[in-house]
Amino acid sequence: MDVLRPPLIRIGGRVYRKNLIQEQAFPHEEEEEDFYAGPGDCADEPGDAFVVEETERGFQCRVEVPSPLYKYIIGKKGETKKRLETETRTSISIPKPGVEGDIVITGQQRSGVVSARTRIDVLLDSFRRKQPFTHFLSFALNHPHIQESFLHFKEQVLEKCSKDHGVSSSLFQNPEKLHLTLGTLVLLNEQEIQKACDLLQRCKEDFVDQITGGHPLTVEVAGVEYMNDDPAMTDVLYAKVHMKDGSDRLQMIADQLVERFVASGLMLKEWDRVKLHATVMNTLFRKDPTEERNNTMTGKSSFKERESFDGRNILKLFENFYFGEVQLDSVRLSQRFSSDASGYYATSGQLCFS
Repeated sequence: MDVLRPPLIRIGGRVYRKNLIQEQAFPHEEEEEDFYAGPGDCADEPGDAFVVEETERGFQCRVEVPSPLYKYIIGKKGETKKRLETETRTSISIPKPGVEGDIVITGQQRSGVVSARTRIDVLLDSFRRKQPFTHFLSFALNHPHIQESFLHFKEQVLEKCSKDHGVSSSLFQNPEKLHLTLGTLVLLNEQEIQKACDLLQRCKEDFVDQITGGHPLTVEVAGVEYMNDDPAMTDVLYAKVHMKDGSDRLQMIADQLVERFVASGLMLKEWDRVKLHATVMNTLFRKDPTEERNNTMTGKSSFKERESFDGRNILKLFENFYFGEVQLDSVRLSQRFSSDASGYYATSGQLCFS
């Protein structure tokens, strides 16, 4: 890491510097990360982003933390928790593993409690980014006639392009799970899922109803495109989606939803605009048929290697393939690695247009 250009993290409108601390290594243990606020010391934070209560014995602050993240505050052999308590002169109470509840910070000095809370927030933000996503906002495209067209597309591709390098039936999306992904989320307990559902409903009231007029959006799924720079080494092939009336209403809804979810802290910002696409072929499916990958735009994979396929003939022959017209009537909070009665992803919540 360049000490003059350390990584920066934004939390609650503030910017923090992340420092990697090399400590004495124990067998089979990884480096621990420690975080300090910058510029200045985190004890100088005003603490207006959260509530610090005054008690008979000093000050107290509660942090709502999903239980899967407790271990990151505790650290190996309790080292992280001990260091936080020592350096901020506070006591940090953490619920038992698997028990949902608040982490409680107490101390005699308000500045110490604020410092501990700030550092915990930075720790949690960093480790949350490392969690695999659990949910995603989606538009379902698995209408029967779209599925039928997709299966025809698959049949034609395998008939005409199966001799091209890497092309096989294992690359194709499950037709029951055809969808548009707007953004991915890491929701680690029921409270966070409910928070996402509540935010969806506020978005409906704040801007979605005005954009849709309370009616479904008619879109066309037509044409195919690839993600990377070289069509001879394609990892993701997707179908393009656009409004039938030529308007940008679908794009507006997608962008504003993502903006709201990013502002709430439930979603990470990756792009200035949502890329409206429906994955039809993905090399991840070749590695693991159960891997229903939604965040294909990042290019990240849970596997170290992906065997690309030669998509040049597919793009040439099926550049304008017409999958069909469909009416989108809701945005769903979909659960990864799940299925409902229709074969689509299980829905944890949804925003209905009408």
